[in-house]
Amino acid sequence: MSDERPGLADRLGNAAFLALMGAVRLLPYERRIPAMGWIFSRLLAPVAGWRRRIRANLAMARPDLSETEIAALLRAVPDNAGRSLAEIYSGEDFTARIHASDPLEGPGLPMLEEAFAQGRPVILACAHFGNYDAMRAALAGRGWPVGALYRPMNNQAFNRHYVPAITAIAEPLFPRGRAGLAAMLRFLKGGGWLALGFDQFDHDGAELRFFDLPTRTVLTPAELALRYDAVLVPIAGIRLPDGLRFRVHVGSPVAKGSPAEMMQALNDDLEMLVRQHMDQWFWVHRRWK
Repeated sequence: MSDERPGLADRLGNAAFLALMGAVRLLPYERRIPAMGWIFSRLLAPVAGWRRRIRANLAMARPDLSETEIAALLRAVPDNAGRSLAEIYSGEDFTARIHASDPLEGPGLPMLEEAFAQGRPVILACAHFGNYDAMRAALAGRGWPVGALYRPMNNQAFNRHYVPAITAIAEPLFPRGRAGLAAMLRFLKGGGWLALGFDQFDHDGAELRFFDLPTRTVLTPAELALRYDAVLVPIAGIRLPDGLRFRVHVGSPVAKGSPAEMMQALNDDLEMLVRQHMDQWFWVHRRWK
């Protein structure tokens, strides 16, 4: 991490976030999480232009939705994002709940149990859906070796407390970059489990399809799975209707094939999940360009 002093805009933005988080953390957990969701949905999303982006993405991917359904998603998508951020900054309150409930389920769970017994590496293909840190907390709660690749925030002031917050949920974490990549590969070779995102537009990725629209998708999860004979499974922390609890669904392992075929299978699996829970995917990303 750079020791260079953050710029004034970064420091002001970070100060505003810390003040907000300090205020909501005065609330008990059951009120803190929905409060942050409300703030993101009603206050932040309109100012940040999120509603415009969500509407544009829905117009491409789900032109069949009614205006009433779209309006509900314009509120629900930022609400989920706010809840997720509050959970990350709730530390033990969040992880203890996940560990106590042991919410892991799904057809791929026996394969994970077998991989742990054999010391076999695993690639956990995850998306900006529900709360992906619920997945890391659930796996760590069983004592399984889950690591993750992350992108340091552009705002260095924010990054200085964000990294410790996500590290407290589960570790190791590997920052994008040469040093982080080398450490990540050593971890994977040693039988570690690596969480990798795949649902954002990647300029260098393969042109695959998502919601039957062309988009560039990163091939790295499939390429690493093939190179290191790792199990490749989709996994998602699905928020339950009460807005506080989760089930962590482990999908069926992806069959070996070409990297593009394997990643298309993951795109298809994610699309099916998103269609079932439209409010839980982060429709703010520029997935289609």
